[in-house]
Amino acid sequence: MGGRDDISWDELKAMILSLAEQGRETDRRMQETDRRMQETDRRMQETDRQIRELKRQLGALGNRLGQFVQDMVQPAVVRLFQARGIPVHRVYPNALAKNDEGEAILEIDLLVINGDHAIAVECKSRLTSDDVDEHLDRLARFKACFTEHADKILHGAVAAMGAPEEVIRYAERQGLYVLVQADDDVVLKNRPDFEPKSW
Repeated sequence: MGGRDDISWDELKAMILSLAEQGRETDRRMQETDRRMQETDRRMQETDRQIRELKRQLGALGNRLGQFVQDMVQPAVVRLFQARGIPVHRVYPNALAKNDEGEAILEIDLLVINGDHAIAVECKSRLTSDDVDEHLDRLARFKACFTEHADKILHGAVAAMGAPEEVIRYAERQGLYVLVQADDDVVLKNRPDFEPKSW
């Protein structure tokens, strides 16, 4: 066979000691790997906790900004719409429609009304096209949810601290009034020939 079949006791002992040392080294490495994995897991849990906290804080900030916009827009809407020839006089913040079980089914940030007109205003800190689409959905459901206003001519409006020009024009094309903060005031950003859509 060309190889040795017999191994001396010293060689066998050396092999056993070597295997035992390799086993100890493997155990040590596995323990180190396990320790690192536990540390990584701990760090990931801490990161998850920090992300959840940041989301909570951002949500609270977003709510406060939305409320700020609403508070800023509320005194201006009657003046702005009356200047456009829409005879509105009353503003209801956070108008809420509920179903028969008392569950909220639709909320309007500012509901501006008079005898035969109603304007549903959505307030955002920064207006996006998704916000516009969501408000269009609200407007489509408005009369079914607010049945006491079902006979009114309904218009829609979006208001924001800021909005990109393309979003303003998109909202306008959908038939919405667009109100945006300008310095210490709120201004109507629609073109002079704008014709609002009625729902």
